[in-house]
Amino acid sequence: MYDPNRLAALVAVAEAGSITRAAERLGYTTPALSQQLAKLEREAGTALLVRHHRGARLTGAGELLVARARRVLDEMEQARHELARLTGLSGGTLRLGTFQTAGIQLLPPVLSAFRRAHPDVELTVAHLEPPAGVAAVAAGDVDLALTHSYEPADPVALPASVSVEPVLVEELVLVTAPGHVLADGTARLPLTELAGQPLISMAPDHPARRGVEAVLARAGATPSVLVATPVYALVCALVSAGLGVAVVPEMVARTAVTPVSMRLLEPGDLRRTISVAHRTDESAPAADAFRALLRGAFGRAKQAAG
Repeated sequence: MYDPNRLAALVAVAEAGSITRAAERLGYTTPALSQQLAKLEREAGTALLVRHHRGARLTGAGELLVARARRVLDEMEQARHELARLTGLSGGTLRLGTFQTAGIQLLPPVLSAFRRAHPDVELTVAHLEPPAGVAAVAAGDVDLALTHSYEPADPVALPASVSVEPVLVEELVLVTAPGHVLADGTARLPLTELAGQPLISMAPDHPARRGVEAVLARAGATPSVLVATPVYALVCALVSAGLGVAVVPEMVARTAVTPVSMRLLEPGDLRRTISVAHRTDESAPAADAFRALLRGAFGRAKQAAG
């Protein structure tokens, strides 16, 4: 039997015309989605996609499977909708908080799946940069909030009424202007190579990143521009203009709107964990259903990447 998540991935590639664009839509990394598609092809026993320089197209077998997959997925969505009515999800409101990167890159596909499954639930989304989302959950202002933490960092105590559930872990990577001397190469770049490099720093007013920036300082990177908070679109724009290099989450680097080059670092232990914060002292059907969708979407991505 075919995994419905892999069928959904094939349908997404058919609609997007590209594995990369489909991965962005689904919240996968491109390698993770490619692995899922490869597993589906092994299950099918035949090629389903032809990769080319502009993207990917379906083979005849792929077209046949996509047509069937759409029917299967439609039936599953209808089943979720009918079950929702039985479990009290035929109305009400789900209040979400999110920070900018997650709100743009991760939240839309999960919200879209939630809306398809539970069309009668009213959705509200608030922009809450960490740690404000956790505080809003504790205060009851939102039901769930996407938040993040960095490694290395000192542990941060959570309110007693709030728990966080990790949904996605990503490395921090180096971004430079195209053509920069450190952009030349595909191997991981030792941190010692940052010695003397002008660094766009985000540490002054952002406690979560201080541990990361301390590691970069020990490697010899020299702060050149101070950004009060990590507005990553601004950071990448400054990097693109040649004002320095920066260390940002991989998702940020891959989706930068200004041209930058990306390089993995060695060792690869600088990370950002994206989590969903929720209350532990109460249960709400809509919030529980949304968390289940998050686990499904990003749990698959983590397993495939591993």
